[in-house]
Amino acid sequence: MAPSLFDDPPPTRVTSGDEQTDPLARSSAGTPLAERMRPRNLDEVVGHDAVVGEHGFLRQAIEHDRVPSLVLWGPPGSGKTTLARIVARETAARFVPFSAVTSGIKEVKQVMAEAARLRAADDRQTLVFVDEIHRFNKAQQDAFLPYVEQGDIVLVGATTENPSFEVVSALLSRCRVVVLEPLSPASVTSLLRRALETPTRGLGLYRLKADDDTLASMAQLTAGDARAALNLLEVAAEHVGRGGRIDEQTLQRVAQRKILRYDKSGEEHYNLISALHKSLRESDVDASLYWFGRMLASGEDPRYVARRMLRFASEDIGMAAPRALEQTLAAWQAYERLGSPEGELALAQAVVFLALAPKSNAVYAAYKSVQRTLAERPADPVPPVIRNAPTRLMKDVGYGDGYVYAHDTEEGVGGLDCLPESLAGTSFYHPTERGFEADLRRRLAAFDGARKRARQRKPPAKT
Repeated sequence: MAPSLFDDPPPTRVTSGDEQTDPLARSSAGTPLAERMRPRNLDEVVGHDAVVGEHGFLRQAIEHDRVPSLVLWGPPGSGKTTLARIVARETAARFVPFSAVTSGIKEVKQVMAEAARLRAADDRQTLVFVDEIHRFNKAQQDAFLPYVEQGDIVLVGATTENPSFEVVSALLSRCRVVVLEPLSPASVTSLLRRALETPTRGLGLYRLKADDDTLASMAQLTAGDARAALNLLEVAAEHVGRGGRIDEQTLQRVAQRKILRYDKSGEEHYNLISALHKSLRESDVDASLYWFGRMLASGEDPRYVARRMLRFASEDIGMAAPRALEQTLAAWQAYERLGSPEGELALAQAVVFLALAPKSNAVYAAYKSVQRTLAERPADPVPPVIRNAPTRLMKDVGYGDGYVYAHDTEEGVGGLDCLPESLAGTSFYHPTERGFEADLRRRLAAFDGARKRARQRKPPAKT
């Protein structure tokens, strides 16, 4: 087997004593790219300008060595662990990492006691970083409380879950919550470019090539998760080898998993189900019944046929005849109770219903359009106006500002913009004039008009 791209690591470099004890310093050999490229100071951090920018709260706190206890709330790969390590490095605090998955109350108490001893001995605080703090139970979280209050430790908790629900109120009230949004595609792309060009910590010595469009595609695929993006880049680099080019084709090969496999010996099986499906779509009831009977006669499992018919009810009929779904499901359930041959008649009844029902693929097309949008765009945050705000913290950060209760309005709509701002005005569902969808088409137009009128009447929501 040919040697791996990473079998021959970059030349060893001499490190200082500070780097060897620095919680951010890592050797390159055998260390994942995402860890090697982890930012080591605030200037290397991309995104989160409101937190670490020139006038950001955290930058100011670090510069004045007055970092309070923090809860970093954000999605995976947004930089929670990185920021905690930078705080430890840039201040005089001793860094002690905890994993809520592996640490228990005994370990917590031991570290707290040592932190109190160090504080008394040399007035040095301990920065305790708790990854996945939401996994700590109430007793474990309460164990931190007196040491946070006394100033023996600076607690930095990282969580992907809403701290209003996952962190005990007494501890949460003594911490500042920092909300980290997913990194923008541009930020992730810049991180990937930095990793490609950095010689010591990154992949610069391997002389890899990748254009900006390919790196942007990586950023889109990983939806603001820097760690996932760097992992994907590392896999792609391994795939093309030294001096290789990472392009869109490479990305597709390393990022996708093939699920469907074509079995030539089963060709007739697929031909028959295709014939049934297309006959139903053509509204040819006789051909539909023939191919249905042909499949059962050839030994096909009736449950497989029922499953495909249930899919057809949504894909090819949808809201043109909503009862198609319940009729097909009822036929399937009847077959399960009766078995063959009696239950086959119920399935035949569903075949007739599906063949003669009005057809529409509008729901299918709408959902495919949504899937394309999700694949091609970053995961935009939920607009604040329609976020749930059951706690004071969530209200304070703007959740629910400007919300209008639709039932309190004359026309039954509040005029809210419920799509992310970047998708405002996008239309996915386009009902036809066939069957029940004709009525839905009129309702859709009526609601659109009512929303437009509501927006014209009310002042814009606060931002």
